Amino acid sequence: MVSVILPTYNESEIILDLINSLLKIIKEPLEVLVIDDNSPDLTWGIVEKSHISNVRVIRRMNERGLATAIDRGIKESKGDIVGWMDADMSMPPSVIPGMLSALRDADIAIGSRYVPGGKDARGFFRALTSKIINWFAGLLLGFDIRDYDSGFIVLKKSVFSKVNFPSHGYGDYFIEFIYKCKKAGFKVKEIPYIFTDRKLGKSKTQASLLGFFKLGSGYIKRIIAIRFSK
Repeated sequence: MVSVILPTYNESEIILDLINSLLKIIKEPLEVLVIDDNSPDLTWGIVEKSHISNVRVIRRMNERGLATAIDRGIKESKGDIVGWMDADMSMPPSVIPGMLSALRDADIAIGSRYVPGGKDARGFFRALTSKIINWFAGLLLGFDIRDYDSGFIVLKKSVFSKVNFPSHGYGDYFIEFIYKCKKAGFKVKEIPYIFTDRKLGKSKTQASLLGFFKLGSGYIKRIIAIRFSK
């Protein structure tokens, strides 16, 4: 079974389209876990009322955050393979079958913007910030990972028996997780995809130079902490 975790906050306009795409595209037995932070737009209620089989909704009333939502999904998942992605359709579900196929001879498959065939097609500030973060992560952390802050992944659940999921932070959690996986000896493959801006709803990050500077500096600090931690 494949368990796909969708952390959500105010994704009512797109969530059912994403779920239906996943159910159509993934041929393996599938469960979808929507981990919703009590969205004011009632994302959780829309999914519940859809009564789509193999979809579970976990509505978190007193907890917030991307990494903690994914951690909850991992703990609730039933699949031998676990994955997660953004819930705004910026990461195409059509890439997932190729990522699953990559697990035949790898432990982890990352959707990657920076291997041949991949691209970050978002706005200038977003794309530039990510490129700088990945350049710095590659410089300090190594392991030939091209997209350290991807956030688009499928992996064998057995990985978690050796690597603890870092359940804090925003996208920087992913850098720490992939670094720890490589350090533990797990094989990672990167599968190209084109990352786009969301077409519906509002971004969770501030679309300004100051906002991206603050976000990027947090990533840089965490990369340094990861590199020099014991």
